[in-house]
Amino acid sequence: MTNSASQEGSFQLSNEQVRHIASLARIGMTESDIEKFRHELSSIIAHFDVLAAIDTEAIIPTNNGADSQNVMVADKARASTPIEKTITNAPNLDGHYFRVRAVLE
Repeated sequence: MTNSASQEGSFQLSNEQVRHIASLARIGMTESDIEKFRHELSSIIAHFDVLAAIDTEAIIPTNNGADSQNVMVADKARASTPIEKTITNAPNLDGHYFRVRAVLE
């Protein structure tokens, strides 16, 4: 199926939606990037439209592909990661603490 055929009848993301996705992923984009990714992401969503159209009524639902039960790792005490390594990529710090927006008011 070609891109044009897979996108027929499906919605197209707006430039604002692509900007929002880029913001959530913390990715900077130029206007040409936004237009390029608008088409590419819309094409990906169109593939999900194809999957959604498949009749799955006769398929038995599963929660996973393996028959694993109660797979647990032993809980053992170990040394913590050094603070300097932990905060290396933090976007907003307050001393040695992560600064985040309030969740509850």
